[in-house]
Amino acid sequence: MMQNTTPLVDATGLDLSIGGRRILAHVDLSIGPGEIITLIGPNGAGKSTLVRVLLGLMRPDHGAVVRRAGLRIGYLPQKFDIDPVLPLSVARLMTLTCRATRTEIESALAETGVAHLIVAQAQTLSGGELQRVLLARALLRNPDLLVLDEPVQGVDFGGQAELYRLISDIRDRHGCAVLMVSHDLHLVMAATDRVLCLNQHLCCAGTPAMVAKDPEYLRLFGPRAAEAFALYAHGPHGHDHDHTLSGDVVPADHAHEGSAHDH
Repeated sequence: MMQNTTPLVDATGLDLSIGGRRILAHVDLSIGPGEIITLIGPNGAGKSTLVRVLLGLMRPDHGAVVRRAGLRIGYLPQKFDIDPVLPLSVARLMTLTCRATRTEIESALAETGVAHLIVAQAQTLSGGELQRVLLARALLRNPDLLVLDEPVQGVDFGGQAELYRLISDIRDRHGCAVLMVSHDLHLVMAATDRVLCLNQHLCCAGTPAMVAKDPEYLRLFGPRAAEAFALYAHGPHGHDHDHTLSGDVVPADHAHEGSAHDH
């Protein structure tokens, strides 16, 4: 059976101003099946706004967004506030906006490594635990597209590397596309197919290696950004070394001695 290659989301000519301030300017963006796209840019660049427009949560002043018919989207928002005095178990959190059986909930939590938290109170979770629960919640929809707005927010450095690797594994297992918003470029670029650099307009786009050398990217993030990327970018044929959490290179057989990743 031939795979449907129709874009999941196709946006053209997006313009949006709020309170007289230009947020998005002539943005074109297409998301294909199964690809991981990372949207980067400085604070105030319009990244989260663009995500909301793509999801249909905001309307642009000009331009159009076409979503593939029947598209299923799993969304992990940038901010998810939980009332500290409202009793809310993880199991209940998982079904606030969709129905699911206990088995489906357990399976999704297991996939993100937090099945043991199913009866825990959501208010007691660490930043990393909450993000994994929210990622599991997005998976309940069996999405064609996962939209993750700053998915490692509130997660420590070691946990960030693990979470990005988990997201890549989920794409491989489910075949879903992933659109991520991130400012942790040095970590996320090694696990993405395509990078879009936004600063109201799309400054540059391409593979991680291409964007890391682009003058617009270097102007926005500084020359040290390319050095940080070099620590994490690896060729398609694997490698025989690893990195500690501080970025030092170590032999691959030391992968479990505090390394940032060990794939």
